[in-house]
Amino acid sequence: MPSVRDRRALILDEAANLFARQGVAATTVREIADAVGILSGSLYHHFASKDEIVDAVVSGFLRDLRSRYDEVLQRESGAAERLRGLVLASLLTVADHPRATEIYQNDGHRLRASDGHAYVEQSVRAVRSAWVSVLEQGQADGTFRDDVPVKVVYPLLRDGLWQTARWFKPTRGYGHAQLAEDYLTLFLHGLERS
Repeated sequence: MPSVRDRRALILDEAANLFARQGVAATTVREIADAVGILSGSLYHHFASKDEIVDAVVSGFLRDLRSRYDEVLQRESGAAERLRGLVLASLLTVADHPRATEIYQNDGHRLRASDGHAYVEQSVRAVRSAWVSVLEQGQADGTFRDDVPVKVVYPLLRDGLWQTARWFKPTRGYGHAQLAEDYLTLFLHGLERS
């Protein structure tokens, strides 16, 4: 018989898969319980509500993302190094939390509007601040071009990184670090040959 901790982890895993595939609002407690192989009522021995399950999945992703961003901003000083660090930190966090990334991307607006998910709005602001400060630093010191507004560059960078949860599968010869370098090459230098 699985331990309470194992059962809780299984519930989170199955719920994350369902939330990512069909959305938080469309997923019922019964579907989560069925996926785990328990009765719906038994789910409440582990979580008080569906919202608590959502919180457990998404909060871990956001906590890891913010922690990695803070590390990059404390460790690196130049705009290019900071940007490289944020891209790699994002890719590694997406790799660690692929379903939570999809949930955040698909249902982030709903979660931000919900009273019980204030941490989501706080995290959105912190993440945005990290990216914007690095991009503005790079424009101010001449590292990055300044003819494209940061408000355009930031969501393009961010959303492209979140999408990797859906398609990127690292191999021994091409991992997250190489993807980060190629991603930056495209954003910093474009597709045209010089």
